[in-house]
Amino acid sequence: MSASVLIYLTDWCPYCQRAKALLTKKKAAFTEVDVDDRADLRSWLVSASGQRTVPQIFINGQPMGGSSELDALDRQGKLDRLLAVAPPPDAPKLPV
Repeated sequence: MSASVLIYLTDWCPYCQRAKALLTKKKAAFTEVDVDDRADLRSWLVSASGQRTVPQIFINGQPMGGSSELDALDRQGKLDRLLAVAPPPDAPKLPV
């Protein structure tokens, strides 16, 4: 089993497209949550990640940051390991 990946995004965001392309290249299954008209999720993202921008990527319930942070994890050789780990039973359930 692989990691649970959730990406909060908007359809028009180029950074969101870049993050999705990297995850697709890594053959990582991910769930997209469009927050364009979702003030409730935007507010939650600020409290959960400390960021107002999209994308916001969560792996196994843990905030990883946005596209730049995902790229950095890949360059450091850490992304593949994160994506290979199944979520623990007590992983937080994130809103969709």
